[in-house]
Amino acid sequence: MPTEEVVSQRLRNLERHLEQENPVLLSSIQSFRELDRVAHGMGLMPASESYATQIPWWPLIAVLGTFSSGKSTFINHFLGQKVQRTGNQAVDDRFTVICYSRAATPHALPGVALDADPRFPLYRISNSINEVASGEGGRIDAYLQLQGCPSEALRGKILIDSPGFDADKQRTATLRIVDHIIDLSDLVLVFFDARHPEPGAMRDTLHHLVGKTMNRIDPGKFMFILNQIDMTAREDNPEDVVAAWQRALSDEGLTAGRFYTIYSPDAASPIEDEAKRRRYEAKRDADLKEIHGRMHSVEVERAYRIVGALDKTATAIGKGAAALLTQALGRWRQRVLLMDVAAFALAIAIFLLWGINAGHWQGLSYNPPWWDAFAQSSWAPPALTVLLTLLAVAVHFGVRHLAAKGLLGWVRGRAAESNLAGDLVGAFQRNTRPVRPMLLTTPAGWGNDAQRQVELVLQNCDIYIQTLNDRFTNPSGVESPDGPEA
Repeated sequence: MPTEEVVSQRLRNLERHLEQENPVLLSSIQSFRELDRVAHGMGLMPASESYATQIPWWPLIAVLGTFSSGKSTFINHFLGQKVQRTGNQAVDDRFTVICYSRAATPHALPGVALDADPRFPLYRISNSINEVASGEGGRIDAYLQLQGCPSEALRGKILIDSPGFDADKQRTATLRIVDHIIDLSDLVLVFFDARHPEPGAMRDTLHHLVGKTMNRIDPGKFMFILNQIDMTAREDNPEDVVAAWQRALSDEGLTAGRFYTIYSPDAASPIEDEAKRRRYEAKRDADLKEIHGRMHSVEVERAYRIVGALDKTATAIGKGAAALLTQALGRWRQRVLLMDVAAFALAIAIFLLWGINAGHWQGLSYNPPWWDAFAQSSWAPPALTVLLTLLAVAVHFGVRHLAAKGLLGWVRGRAAESNLAGDLVGAFQRNTRPVRPMLLTTPAGWGNDAQRQVELVLQNCDIYIQTLNDRFTNPSGVESPDGPEA
């Protein structure tokens, strides 16, 4: 577990890196620090952790798809080097994170290099793997590898090549990693194999790669690619192959957006018909140009992703975690009051029944044999009062504990339904500790200062977006006094 000083050092290193590269993202780190202080105060996150270390700061491109869909061939062509193995079968069953390296030749490192290094995506992914496949997190090298490559195309960005998972023996854990990668990525290239004109045979894979993306808030980062289209040139009806895939994707909800058809120039099958060859090459070159353009400009999308993550985190604290804790505390207080009434009503009922059976009641008067001597004693009534008070307090705090324990499942379930990050259960338990008055309606750490801090971060997010827009766009076309806008 990293210490608070280690996390602070990581943020300082990140600030030094961003100081020249992107001043907007440099400012966002301070906003992340402010959210950290709020989360630490509310008990949503330990002081040794930071929201800024939970997202990848490098531009990230994911390459997903079915077995033998040409992903590795495409990556090798983009990098200008043979980094990934290629073939018609499943030549690699691991996720490969590819980043720039000064070494003269590409080299591979084991999965633990990714799982244990917070600077890379897939940090601590072994924990997520264990959640869906107990014990598999210990076999992280069977799922991941880190590949260094001296290609200039990789400078400032990271590629992730995935195994085809339509026939993977470890499918559940693999899909968990796929979902995690999709969430982290700035650009997702989804490959399908044009040589297999029966998309219905892999309906489950289509659903995971296509259907689930349609409900996301960032569908624009997906590019769906029908690869190896040159193999259809020998068919009488290549357009029917494309149409079949388009219908399959449409059935999964992809009714808008671009659908690219390409093939690798380095591994193309000869097309004897000259006119057809020129037509295929023109379409391939146009689509490859657009795809490569998105890949080269992924830094822009990275900047918006990080500001979006900052906005999402602030909203999740203010409108998510704080609201859920407030609702949970209301339910808890209501339960405590009802259980207190029930407990004391039960105690009174037991006392009455015991007194009646013992013959202590004379009409409406309570007159046990020992009462006269007890009432005349100077110490007995005060002692009884103290004893009854202590007993009532013990019952009340026992009820508080039971009521809080009974709501833990509800808090955990609502947090999962709302997809809220952070230790909501721990924060709720912190609010129900015996030392905290039950009548306080605001969650611990969520005072006026914390609320103002979160609101300020949200306002700064709008400013960051406007600054990025000014940096990457110029709708007016007017040059600033200092020269053209970037």
